[in-house]
Amino acid sequence: MKARVHVMLKTGVLDPQGEAVKHALGTLGFTGVEAVRQGKVIELDLTATDRAEAEAEVTGMCEKLLANTVIEKYEIEIV
Repeated sequence: MKARVHVMLKTGVLDPQGEAVKHALGTLGFTGVEAVRQGKVIELDLTATDRAEAEAEVTGMCEKLLANTVIEKYEIEIV
């Protein structure tokens, strides 16, 4: 089973990488971009065969390591 985790900064948390990308896009002539938020995607290959078990396991991974839950939010997708 495969899991995909999307990690993004929470709303209201300053995103300097997103601002740098927005500035670079403007420099390249892409003027219609109002805001950019940058995050990360983590793909995991799991041995779990039960969807609920896999989601619970990945939630634990996110809470302990994959996301800084003070400033980041995450979404889990089991594929």
